[in-house]
Amino acid sequence: MHYTHLGRSGLQVSRLVLGTMNFGPHTSEEDAHAIMDRALDAGINFFDTANGYGGKGHRGRTEEIVGRWFQKSGRRDEVVLATKCYGSTLDEERPNFSKLSAVNVRRSAIASLRRLQTEHIDLYQMHHVDRATPWDEVWQSMDRLVAAGDIVYVGSSNFAGWHIAAAVETARARHSLGLVSEQSLYNLAARTVELEVLPAARHYGLGVIPWSPLGGGLLGGVLRKLDEGRRADDGMLKRVEEMRPQLEQWEGFCDELGEKPADVALAWLLHQDGVTGPIIGPRTMEQLDGALHALEIELDDSALARLDEIFPGPGGAAPEAYAW
Repeated sequence: MHYTHLGRSGLQVSRLVLGTMNFGPHTSEEDAHAIMDRALDAGINFFDTANGYGGKGHRGRTEEIVGRWFQKSGRRDEVVLATKCYGSTLDEERPNFSKLSAVNVRRSAIASLRRLQTEHIDLYQMHHVDRATPWDEVWQSMDRLVAAGDIVYVGSSNFAGWHIAAAVETARARHSLGLVSEQSLYNLAARTVELEVLPAARHYGLGVIPWSPLGGGLLGGVLRKLDEGRRADDGMLKRVEEMRPQLEQWEGFCDELGEKPADVALAWLLHQDGVTGPIIGPRTMEQLDGALHALEIELDDSALARLDEIFPGPGGAAPEAYAW
């Protein structure tokens, strides 16, 4: 396993992140516990979850599954634990049970600690930007949680570049460490973050944690799977037809490399400047073992150039991507 620092922090994390969103809705608790054992044995020490994971009617269940694994395995100290706040764990909307008010941040942290059966959260991430709550209020809440020992580091998710700048500059004015990471949608077929989010993250020393590295399965060899009779929902079938020429080139190029498309997609992200590690969300042990192979794939300049031809980015960073 390869390790890197999480952004400008001193925290060392694995270059693959174990995502847990499938634990509960698609993966049984027994299998989830086995996957976490295997991931940690393989050197993956960075686990990501969220307060709302678990499915409708069961939000919070995923954290509970992880918490019971901590108690059963006794391996909490080996894990860099990341979770999130913003969304409600209730199925109906109620005032102050979502977003980033001081009231909800505190409530959410206490509830996550209880479900996870742990004394602290290593990386507490804002799952989305809250345009209605002042940054001073957000940082007051986070600073108090840090001072109490409930959380160690703070990260963001789904922020725009200017949100990162506003958050970090406000934290600086308060003499707080501020953000150390940003979790964004990023994969070969979704490269918008290259315009402003990645440059902002690099400028402020945030590690970037890509979610959906396979584009929801689009980059995982979808054409071959459909030819083999695998089923897909209407949304995926529509995307496949819209992108069929690209996908044909993509899967053909992966065949030339002698690698599985899913592994090449992960490897490409690992080659991007500023990326800490993509989040893998295995439903099965087989998927976990396959993802580990991505760490061994080296893409040379010609391979990276070919991937840029198949899946062009936005043209680089803003404003040069669209102006002079």
